[in-house]
Amino acid sequence: MPIARRLSSRPSTRPSTPSQHLLQPEVDTEKPLWSKTPLLRSEKMSDRLGCDVYLKLENLQPPLSFKYRGISLFAQRALDGHGPNVHLISASSGNTGLALAYSCKRLGIKCTIFLPEGACRIVPLPEREGAKVVVGGKEYVDALGAARKALENEKHAVMIPSYDDPIIWEGHVSMVHEIKRQLPPGERPAAIFCAVGGGGLLGGIMQGCTEVGWPDVNIVGCETVGSNCFHRTMVANSSFASEKGKIPLIPASLANGVTLQKEGSVKIASLDKLDSRAASLGATAPSARVVSTILKRGRVCCMSVPDPLSMEACALFAEEHKMLVELACGTVLVPAYNPALYHTILAYHPTLENDPETRRPLVFIVCGGAKISVKEIEEYDTIAEKEARSHQFAFIDRIKTEW
Repeated sequence: MPIARRLSSRPSTRPSTPSQHLLQPEVDTEKPLWSKTPLLRSEKMSDRLGCDVYLKLENLQPPLSFKYRGISLFAQRALDGHGPNVHLISASSGNTGLALAYSCKRLGIKCTIFLPEGACRIVPLPEREGAKVVVGGKEYVDALGAARKALENEKHAVMIPSYDDPIIWEGHVSMVHEIKRQLPPGERPAAIFCAVGGGGLLGGIMQGCTEVGWPDVNIVGCETVGSNCFHRTMVANSSFASEKGKIPLIPASLANGVTLQKEGSVKIASLDKLDSRAASLGATAPSARVVSTILKRGRVCCMSVPDPLSMEACALFAEEHKMLVELACGTVLVPAYNPALYHTILAYHPTLENDPETRRPLVFIVCGGAKISVKEIEEYDTIAEKEARSHQFAFIDRIKTEW
């Protein structure tokens, strides 16, 4: 019997329905539910890039992704505001729903998760936590429509946003506070690399950098070419990376295939279709509030890479660090395995204030994700071996770079 089937066939002692939930007496609902995750210095990545490289291991959260921070905080606030009868509803491509299931199990409240058909393999995981799971529709937008309809018919229902809410960002802010405490005293990163789908993680990192006094830390938003709604949104706004008001030509790959609309003072690009296997980056449009704030803050770089490079990074990370991560997370790690790309992104690497010969460290957010398996890593390795060398390009802001 295959390993995955053996694991799923084992009898579960967990409750099978939300009504059977009993709030665990050891859980203090006033305190954060998320775990404080390690900040690991990667020897091999540090040697490769010529500076200290740290990995923030959000893949070690109980539901296997950073999503647990924002979602669990939102669930706690919903319980405080609506009482124990609250029913939390979510549309998810997988990780948001799993984080919600974990949160509600520990808070003793009811939740229903709507998933698109492409995420059906993750169904047993939230169900094991007592969540009700509804699968339907081909895309995330279909699941979102079904969730909104269910919301209308439920008196105590509250919709859980995947990324576009200040409470979600507040949960993710905690990650930056941890990083500051975990870095050597007095050090701050030259850059933080993170995945961007709709912008929830980015919003939290940006707010966290403000709170800990890191206004000069660069933030690198990482996407795949077929799912880069944030990158396309940024280049559509003239205030992004413009030099003395002169806007460089935008490559067709970033300008075409989107529908632009104005939200407040910013333009938002909505992807006409998603064309990437990085399903966890599957937002078709980013948060307008995050975009507006990041345009004002500055010090953000957008990077989009083809799927084969992300697949290669997943396989290399599994071999190098013995951890499995989703394709979305592998996208963040691409610069760590391609020094030429890293040097293009950070052409000037600032040094420590007390040691001008030593470069400031880099932090990569290993965002994790539950939708990955040994079999998929093997498949990624095979595809990368055939295609990664012929896909050595990336879009950095408005420029296509090759190496």
